[in-house]
Amino acid sequence: MAANEFFWSYSDEPHASRRRQILARYPQIRQLFGPDPWALLKVILVVSLQLCTAIYLHDVGWTKILTVAYFFGSFLNHNLFLAIHELSHNLAFSNPIYNRFLGIFANLPIGVPMSVTFQKYHLEHHRYQGVDGVDTDIPTLIEARLVKNIVTKCIWVLLQLFFYALRPLLVNPKRPGKWEFLNVIIQIGLDACMICFSGWRSFSYMILSTFVGGGMHPMAGHFISEHYVFDKKEGQETYSYYGPLNIMSWHVGYHNEHHDFPRIPGCRLHKVREIAPEYYDNLDSYRSWSHVIYSYIADNSLGPFSRIKRNLSTKNK
Repeated sequence: MAANEFFWSYSDEPHASRRRQILARYPQIRQLFGPDPWALLKVILVVSLQLCTAIYLHDVGWTKILTVAYFFGSFLNHNLFLAIHELSHNLAFSNPIYNRFLGIFANLPIGVPMSVTFQKYHLEHHRYQGVDGVDTDIPTLIEARLVKNIVTKCIWVLLQLFFYALRPLLVNPKRPGKWEFLNVIIQIGLDACMICFSGWRSFSYMILSTFVGGGMHPMAGHFISEHYVFDKKEGQETYSYYGPLNIMSWHVGYHNEHHDFPRIPGCRLHKVREIAPEYYDNLDSYRSWSHVIYSYIADNSLGPFSRIKRNLSTKNK
């Protein structure tokens, strides 16, 4: 039977304590901290490729645009979304401002300004994982009550990005700052230039690449795999993925390792598991994001309620 309420934990999130244990036993892991020296080049390459593809498709038919968006552009835009995730942890440069500017640049082919706002909420997700009313990664009560069967779960998966974008405004609204306005201005400028000089089809390709890449798409499986509880008996609330799509996703699949050590870039997270295998080999993990999406939709016991919540710890107040 589907859960009709969230799972509640009465302990603090598990990653801080595990980080202390691992560092006490393997202090050499600290040597993995610091920026990825190839991050800038990787972002420039993917942004350039996606913008050039959009311009190239300025006069083709809509069927071809949708096909290219799903089988090619979606991977690039999702790669950039996860590059922004990496940059939110300042893992391209030591200077946070440089990371923020690169995040705004990585945002360009996505078509919708989100880089700066994402960082605000994502860092809270790490510090306050599962905290009711703070961690906006957790579905709202409205979502959980409406999404109950295969049909509604399919719709929910297709529209995941809309829920991720709108949920913070309902759960934990924040006043935008100057960096958000800069992100919006630069993004609108790029969008306007794309429409003016290349046409609506090029712009639509970028938006479609974002939309389909965040819905019923293999790359989007990480949204569900990271923290949804498939087996409530285990009590595990973060899950890693060790499949081939890590190459395209800045190794975000190493999600337990990432939450344990958010200062280590994705390209080095596999080394954490190699150094301290006893902390990760006994945890449940995945090999296929596509299978995660299928299981989430097909299993009647799973849904938006399949998340662990907790109240704000007194030490975090």
